[in-house]
Amino acid sequence: MIKVAIVIGSTRPGRNGERVARWVHDLAVERGDAEYEVVDIKDYELPHLDEVMPAAMGQYALPHTREWAATIASFDAYVFVTPEYNHSTSGALKNAIDFLYAEWNNKAAGFVGYGSAGGTRAVEHLRLVMGELQVADVRAQVALSLFTDFEHFSVLKPAAQQEDALTAMLDQVVAWGEALRPLRRSSSGTAG
Repeated sequence: MIKVAIVIGSTRPGRNGERVARWVHDLAVERGDAEYEVVDIKDYELPHLDEVMPAAMGQYALPHTREWAATIASFDAYVFVTPEYNHSTSGALKNAIDFLYAEWNNKAAGFVGYGSAGGTRAVEHLRLVMGELQVADVRAQVALSLFTDFEHFSVLKPAAQQEDALTAMLDQVVAWGEALRPLRRSSSGTAG
């Protein structure tokens, strides 16, 4: 089975991202089609990008970058749980993504956005970034509205159709994660 990281894309105090990621995880593990793990960027305490060499060089000098790289490299696919701040993703998530390059390559990604407009504009920005990182992002996505999928803007109570959207997105992420396995093998020389 492939390994899928559910990446919490916010570090803000009182964030909704942790609750959303737990909802995704709880439903995903019931599927039995992949190994799912929540990865919280907050746990890595990544400073604003502080590596001297560009990520594409793969020459990480700092311990926090090496730890982050090892974590991300261990997965075959990702589900990014992203808030929408000012029509984009969080600076913390963009920073965490930018720390690495090869560790993202030839993998699949899906998105769960949340915000006043369902996080859709944040997801659109992330899709552009994924293309540069050679990540195959899937079409299906989850768009959670702060107005209809949260009580008092903080208690997650997703509408019934959101579970269907999540299922469709996970189906695609697992399929693409499996399909890209030969590319991961050829680029890394391992069974990936």
